[in-house]
Amino acid sequence: MRDENTPILGLILAGGLSRRMGGPQKFSAPFGGVSLIEKVISVAWNQCDALAVNLYEATPGAVFADLGLPVLADAIPGHAGPMAGVLTGLDYAAQKGFTHILSLPCDCPFLPADLAARLRKASLETRDGLAQAASGGRSHPVVALWPTRLRDDLRRALIDEGLRKVGQFQQRYDVAAVEWNFRTRDPFFNINTPDDLLRAQELLALGEED
Repeated sequence: MRDENTPILGLILAGGLSRRMGGPQKFSAPFGGVSLIEKVISVAWNQCDALAVNLYEATPGAVFADLGLPVLADAIPGHAGPMAGVLTGLDYAAQKGFTHILSLPCDCPFLPADLAARLRKASLETRDGLAQAASGGRSHPVVALWPTRLRDDLRRALIDEGLRKVGQFQQRYDVAAVEWNFRTRDPFFNINTPDDLLRAQELLALGEED
C-alpha cells in the first residue's frame, strides 16, 4: 500500500554537459551568495529525508566534497542524460530502503517549498505512483516523484530501446501533472545559458511572490 508518509530520497541531477553555459560546472555558478547547487540543496533538505547528487561520472571534486552528500555516477555510460541519472537514483534508493525519489535539476533555483508534499499527494491518486511538476501550461518531467519499482522498466527503456527523453518514458504510465501558478517568477525556471543566470539573479532580487 502506498503511504503519504513514505520517506523520500531527493536526487539532485548535476550530470549535464552544460554546453550552453560553456562547460559542465554550471552547478557551481554563484547564486544568492551560494552556489547554484547549494541553493537547490537548501530547498530539498526541508522536503526530503535524505539527499544524493548524480553526476555522469564519479569525479566530484572539491565542490561536492564540501557538500557532504553521496555522489552517484551514472549507471549507464556515455552521457545518457537525465534518464540515466534517474535510474541511478532509483537503484541507490532501492538499496537504501526508499520507495520513492524526488528528482531535482541542479539548475532550478526557485523550487517551491511544497514540491514534495504536493507531488506525493498527487501520486497517491495515480495507478503507478508517478507525479511531475507543471507551470505556465508546461510540464517539467525531470521535476518528478518516482517509485523505485519503475527502475527495471526504465533500465530496459534506456538500454534496449535507447530512449533518452524523460517525458516520453513517463507517458507510458499514469502520471499526475501538478500545476503551480505564478505571476512573475516561474518556480521551475531553469538556467541553461549565462543570460538565463542573469535573469534568475534579477528575479531573485525581486524577492518572493505574494
